[in-house]
Amino acid sequence: MEIVFDHVSFKYPSRNVFTLNDVSFQIKSGQSVAFVDHSGSGKSTIVQLIERFYDITEGSITIDGQNIKDFDIRWLHKQMPFISQEPFLFHGTIKENVLYGVFDEKTDEEIMDVLEQANAKKFFI
Repeated sequence: MEIVFDHVSFKYPSRNVFTLNDVSFQIKSGQSVAFVDHSGSGKSTIVQLIERFYDITEGSITIDGQNIKDFDIRWLHKQMPFISQEPFLFHGTIKENVLYGVFDEKTDEEIMDVLEQANAKKFFI
């Protein structure tokens, strides 16, 4: 899938300053991309916009020529894994964070097994 940012500007709802200002680029289908820059430059914001954690303030983002707002958010999350350099919790419950990108039903026991494998179970008991 091809992703195009066309004159995208974005500011977080709680901030007055733009995090991204008039950003344009194209990621061609099959291309792997790494965003590398100093802290606070907008790398994570770009990924969060592609995954629709936020909607852009100005400009457009398209996937294969179609506006990103036309895609189901769950489908977007499944297509593009999000790997952050810093620990990151999405809005929602801990359970929703653990199940991010998982669309089939999981029992509480299965969730606890995964937490144990990740050495994170102690944080939830």
